[in-house]
Formats: sequence, C-alpha cells, structure tokens
Amino acid sequence: MDDKFLSQDEVDALLKGGGFDDDDDEVVEKVDEDPNGPKAYNLATQERIVNARMPTLEAINQRFGRYLGDELFNFMRKPVEVTVKPLKISKYSDFLRNVIVPTNLNLIHAHPLRGSGLMIFDPQLVFLIIDTMFGGDGSFHTRVEGRDFTQTEQRIIDRILALVFKAYSQSWETIYPLNFEHVRSEMNTQFVSIATPNEVVVSAVFAIELGDHTAEMHFCFPYTMLEPLRDILGSVIQPEVSEDNEQWTQLLGQQVRVAEVELVTELAKKNIPLGKVMNFKVGDVIPLNVSETVEATVDNVPVMECKYGVFNGQYALRVEQLLKLSTLDKGEPNGQ
Repeated sequence: MDDKFLSQDEVDALLKGGGFDDDDDEVVEKVDEDPNGPKAYNLATQERIVNARMPTLEAINQRFGRYLGDELFNFMRKPVEVTVKPLKISKYSDFLRNVIVPTNLNLIHAHPLRGSGLMIFDPQLVFLIIDTMFGGDGSFHTRVEGRDFTQTEQRIIDRILALVFKAYSQSWETIYPLNFEHVRSEMNTQFVSIATPNEVVVSAVFAIELGDHTAEMHFCFPYTMLEPLRDILGSVIQPEVSEDNEQWTQLLGQQVRVAEVELVTELAKKNIPLGKVMNFKVGDVIPLNVSETVEATVDNVPVMECKYGVFNGQYALRVEQLLKLSTLDKGEPNGQ
C-alpha cells in the first residue's frame, strides 16, 4: 500500500516545479533582478496587460466628445450633446456580436500606426442627423433593412466622417499626432475584418443626443494597432491649455491693457538730517541736482525713461525708451 503514496521528497520536487535545485532558482532570481539584463516575457500575461487602464486614451475620448459637439453644432446649427462611455476591451468577435446590422461601417487608417480601425455610425444616428438637417425633429423613422444608403445619405455620412476626423485629430494632436484616412464604407460586418475573431480590440461608444433623441457612434481599434503607444496611453495625461482657457487669457490681456495705472516720476531727491530741517527758515534754499532724464514708475517698478518739460501749458514727460524692452535686449535684470 505504501507504493501508492508519494514520498515527502517527491512532493517537494513537484512543488518546486519538476525538481529544479536551489542553484537554478538563484540564477533565475539574479537574471530577473538585473535591470540591465534581458527581461523575461510571458505570452500568457497578454490578457493582464491588455486589461490595464488607458487613462490617456480615455482623456482623448473625453476631449473628442467636446470637439465633436462643437463641430456638429456648427454643422447643423442645433445644440448637440456628446456623452462618452467607458472604454471596453474585448475579443473582436464579441464586439461584432453587439453591432447592429446593417449599419454604416467605415474602415479607416490612422497614420503612422499600422493596421486598420472602424468608425461605426448606427443607422439611427445617420437618419437622426439627416432628419434634423432637413427641418425635422428626429422622430421620423427610416427603414434601412434590405437597402443601401442613398447618394444623399452617403454624402451626409461623408460630411459627418470629415467632422469626426477633424475632431479626433485635434484630440490626438498634443499626445501623438495622427492622420486619419477613410478607406471604404460597408454595411455588413463580414466585409470589414480588421482583426481575427479571437484578437483583442479596444472599443469606445459615443452617445449623441439631439433634442429628445439619442443615437450612438462606435470606435474600434485592434490592440496591436495601439500597442506601440501603450506607454503613452497608459500614463496619466498632463494638463494642457484648452481653447476656452486661451480665449479667457486673450480676454484678460485685453482688459489689462485698458486698465488705468498711476505713473509716478521723481524729479529729484535729497537726504537732509532732521536737525537741519528743524533749523530751516523762510527763504532758505535747498539745492537739488536734477538729471536730464528721469524714470517713470508704476507701483515702484521702473517702466520707462523720460525727459521732462512743458507741453501745451502742462508739465509733461516725453518717453525716451521703455526700460523693459531695453533690458531684454541688453540681458540686464529688473531694468537696472
């Protein structure tokens, strides 16, 4: 009966992974700990890496939602609200399973990235925009089953796609400039194979609200397409100056330029002991040395060099040079 049970040595050997001795374990640990040496890569860990968050890509999509809302408003002259839903990472087959068929599938390239992606406009979105543009309220329902988009509908789709490209390019501009190219449009998913069924893709959904009606737009990119940017997309995006902040800065600058300030000029100064001041009598003269040029200050900050005199019966200053500009040219600090 004892032959049917493993000995303690045999159990220890199995737990150690097939009988590696202590020396082998130490060698592996040394290789892993060497920062300048080769790094082990386990293909089985791809799923863990893919499932990592991409905060920069999420921020790009949020920025794209704002830009696209502005572009659609300028295009249709009606308020548009774009809601960005969280990123979803799944197999390509699972993504296609949730796509409404038939629909508007746009195969695109994002140069210089390799591979192809998809921008999908749900039929409800296309007809909602068309109905709104031609004076409707978006409630008119058009059947798309069994037919292709008409030439008018396709032209509207091309216009919308151009707006999407413009907004998405602006969203990527400060992170990694991309140039989007439209390859072709299809209505059935079997004609747009951007990845194998088991390959991992990154998708995003954008809900576009026009009045009381909402439709969706989908983006889908193979993970292998975005993998060269994994470090960038996985990091936290740095704050940037938005267009709204730039407009605010320009407006603030305009208001500052017209603000009134007090310009002060000191013609002469003389230090006199208090004892002599107490002995002053009527008629005493205090000699002053007045230089040919004087400095005009704002809040004790020298801003210009002037000459003094009279102009139109009033005391006046004639500006000779701006101290700030001259010190910049000379490289001298604080205008001294």
